Amino acid sequence: MAKITKDMMISEILKVDPGLAPVLMGAGMHCLGCPASQSETLEQAAMVHSVDVDELINKLNAALEA
Repeated sequence: MAKITKDMMISEILKVDPGLAPVLMGAGMHCLGCPASQSETLEQAAMVHSVDVDELINKLNAALEA
């Protein structure tokens, strides 16, 4: 099973599982389809949105396991 890491691009995460979009949007990342999100790592997006990247990674990986 794939694991989400902070160096993955947002677009990669959504390719792993499109069902992770609600988790990202719940963290305030509402612009998943905008051009910037296609070339941003999860860590970069978390910084822009003032989100704790480690907490978000835990939520994303928990959602993958569920």
